[in-house]
Amino acid sequence: MTADGADGADGVDATADAPEEDGTALTSATSGALERAAEAALRPRRLADFVGQEVVREQLSLVLDAAQARGRAPEHMLLSGPPGLGKTTLAMIIAAELGAPLRITSGPAVQHAGDLAAILSSLEEGEVLFIDEIHRLARPAEEMLYIAMEDFRVDVMVGKGVGATSIPLELPPFTVVGATTRAGLLPAPLRDRFGVVGHLDYYRAEELHRVVLRSAGELGVEIEGGAAAEIASRSRGTPRIANRLLRRVRDWAQVRGTGDLDMDAARAALTMYEVDERGLDRLDRAVLSALCRRFAGGPVGLSTLAVAVGEETETVETMVEPYLVREGFLVRTPRGRAAATAAWEHLGLEAPQGGSGAAPMLGRF
Repeated sequence: MTADGADGADGVDATADAPEEDGTALTSATSGALERAAEAALRPRRLADFVGQEVVREQLSLVLDAAQARGRAPEHMLLSGPPGLGKTTLAMIIAAELGAPLRITSGPAVQHAGDLAAILSSLEEGEVLFIDEIHRLARPAEEMLYIAMEDFRVDVMVGKGVGATSIPLELPPFTVVGATTRAGLLPAPLRDRFGVVGHLDYYRAEELHRVVLRSAGELGVEIEGGAAAEIASRSRGTPRIANRLLRRVRDWAQVRGTGDLDMDAARAALTMYEVDERGLDRLDRAVLSALCRRFAGGPVGLSTLAVAVGEETETVETMVEPYLVREGFLVRTPRGRAAATAAWEHLGLEAPQGGSGAAPMLGRF
């Protein structure tokens, strides 16, 4: 897999005129193949250029500087956090700062121990091995990775049955950089072998504002500060979404506007794509509307709610619910999902007083 084949971050589309052909929702933090390929061109190349995540940046800077001073490969590193925050970008930066080659693979692509053995046995000294979605590694591959990370060796089985022989193969020192959106699924033995563990948090609006300004500069377009702030405020704390919205605003300004990326262009484009001032899109509002209007605020089961909006349960659970919960629009209860006060206010509805367990009493988080 090439270096553009994983989680995106602070880059934007170098061929930004292309629409979202892969079907990725505009406010989804995940990305399709077309978007991943486009993001790679504008990723920051150095740690100093990476916007946000100050704590993780400082941790990585210290580890990399110390390793270079000793002339040794740095310890293995684990980066965790929601999608779209820059885990792949940081892995690429780590390799660039070390001046080392970067090998990229992903957990789902390594389903057999032999797959991993082939990768490990071809690593050069000091090389960085980036494993995206490392929590999805197959168990035999995990067990092989334990030994490789700790002892820099793999045991290759030759032959079958009772005549099989294990031949140890020594590996040159290398650094594993793992990325996961679900750190809790990592087995403890694998997690413990990472000397550095960094968690990436959602970005603040001012940080996303800097991301948008930087990305616009890389695209070769000028954007007003107010327009950049407007995009940042609707980006759900995620650089990937900010960059995606920037591309759509640029498209609107070029085709239907004056060519200037100003506040009018930003608001018009985001209105056309149904992204409101809180970053909610059509599906988000449909879920809240169904919850409030059809089910009186809930609680209601997730599958019932998904049917009401004509979507799969998994789509609602993974793409819609996390942001609504984080922003205080939706509440998970033992009896199902319920609307918080903020949901009623956002839809311009009056929350019922009292009622049978409806969520307005839960308030804003």
